[in-house]
Amino acid sequence: MKKRKLLSIILAASLVLVFMTGCGRGQQDGVFIARAAVSNPPPHPFVLGIEILADLLYERSDGRIRVDVFHSGQLGSDRDIVEGIQFNTIQFGFITSAPLSGFTDAYMIFDLPFLFENIEEARAFTDSEFGLRILASLENDGIIGLGFGENGMRHITNSRRPIHTPADLSGIVIRTMENPMHMDAFRVMGADPTPMAFGELFTALQQGAIDAQENPFVVIHTSRFFEVQRYLSVTNHLYSPAPLLMSRIFYESLPTDLRQIVREVGLEASHLQRAVVDEQSAIVLTELEREGMIINFVDPIPFMEATRAVYDTFVGSLVSHEAYNAVRNFLAGHR
Repeated sequence: MKKRKLLSIILAASLVLVFMTGCGRGQQDGVFIARAAVSNPPPHPFVLGIEILADLLYERSDGRIRVDVFHSGQLGSDRDIVEGIQFNTIQFGFITSAPLSGFTDAYMIFDLPFLFENIEEARAFTDSEFGLRILASLENDGIIGLGFGENGMRHITNSRRPIHTPADLSGIVIRTMENPMHMDAFRVMGADPTPMAFGELFTALQQGAIDAQENPFVVIHTSRFFEVQRYLSVTNHLYSPAPLLMSRIFYESLPTDLRQIVREVGLEASHLQRAVVDEQSAIVLTELEREGMIINFVDPIPFMEATRAVYDTFVGSLVSHEAYNAVRNFLAGHR
């Protein structure tokens, strides 16, 4: 609580400074110059999505907003980017939901396994009234959510056998993010979840220190996991939303007409980024098969039943009953 209170004081002081100077960060001759950052390399959908944002903002603002794009972690990790957006050293970024748990618990609902049956269902929820409340959950921390992009659905690859049922995960050492819900989900299915930095993952798979990992199709392909993993099981076990975030300080430095343009373009760019995910996923799935991966599609019902204990453990603690009930009610009306 003290940390959040101190952060609020710092942000308030920053906003006062903006209004006193009468201009936004990087304003030159009436042009607002912004920096947008993602930690992924091209051609990842985050990079293409942020480039779409930059192009649309320049076009729709008649050149009054210019966005310089930095990818491949040039401005730091996802957490560095979030903190940069808070304090207006970075103005825009696509960020996966996992790093946001250190700033708000609203995104933790997406860490429950097998919550959504498919990507269309997940997108419908993020665009719903409750999804928009999640998107707005960081505004008091100096961050404005413009729209939901995504990293896509996550799937399992491994070097030992196809995963058809939860029992097939028994004894498999799988790399996960250091997230208690992710780890518990694999643990109750019989796997041995092992948190590890992403930068160490390829070498660990290559050396046989771990057997498996889980990521969206595009990450599996761009990281060349097909070189060290034989099997790809399409599990859709988690949805990874990636909100397009903007610095509140920068936003409030803009005149009213440009604020409206940013809101409209941000939502449009987020949805166009999803289209990039769809296009790339279809292409890379074929390419992964061409590279020799053996691909199978699972029946989600046994997996949902096997991971029900995760809900019993974390709903009411890390995930609020309100958030969980909102998802349940939404899905009940859309299935």
